[in-house]
Amino acid sequence: MRTHIVWDWNGTLFHDMEAVVDASNAAFASVGGEPLTIEQYRALYEIPIPRFYQRVLGFQPSGAEWERLDAAFQDRYAQVSGDCALTEGAAELLAGWSAAGGTQSLLSMYAHEKLVPTVLRFGIERHFLRVDGRTGPSHGQKAASLVRHLAALGPAVDPARTVLIGDAADDALAALEVGAHAVLYTGGSHVRENLEPVGVPVVDSLAEAVELARKITA
Repeated sequence: MRTHIVWDWNGTLFHDMEAVVDASNAAFASVGGEPLTIEQYRALYEIPIPRFYQRVLGFQPSGAEWERLDAAFQDRYAQVSGDCALTEGAAELLAGWSAAGGTQSLLSMYAHEKLVPTVLRFGIERHFLRVDGRTGPSHGQKAASLVRHLAALGPAVDPARTVLIGDAADDALAALEVGAHAVLYTGGSHVRENLEPVGVPVVDSLAEAVELARKITA
């Protein structure tokens, strides 16, 4: 059985950190919060998102404030994310993995109905056995989604020979929970210092991540 890669989207294949921080600052402003720089965002970011917002804002948002934060984020992200591109070299890595006989899929916590058109826009959907975005609340964690994703892929994909490549500690925790491997990429939501304590390999490029995925399950 060949190695299977589960790719994360935002901050991994999709280079959208500037848009994410812009949208996050719009959200903070909606409840009187101050903006963050990209460096500050990456140093403070954590999942679940409500805990991150509490850390940045200095208070626990109420239910109504959470709805305002989420709406402001989604509205601003929709406005600015259209200018974002794939991470450098991502399309070539996807094509190369497929050409070599490897399998891969995409699992994101971005809303499914928004994720699919974005993937189609870049013409990379043919490389994936499956593309799954979030179908529930926007503040959840990835483990339950990964369980469903692997179950949908069926017996052809063995979790023990699966590597999740993502940019957040939550990606690695989800992979470890289902008995898969993980490689974390420093070009997205977290600084390296916040990824290394998770205890999985941390790399500075997607090319390194793919090479490690190949070695981990060799």
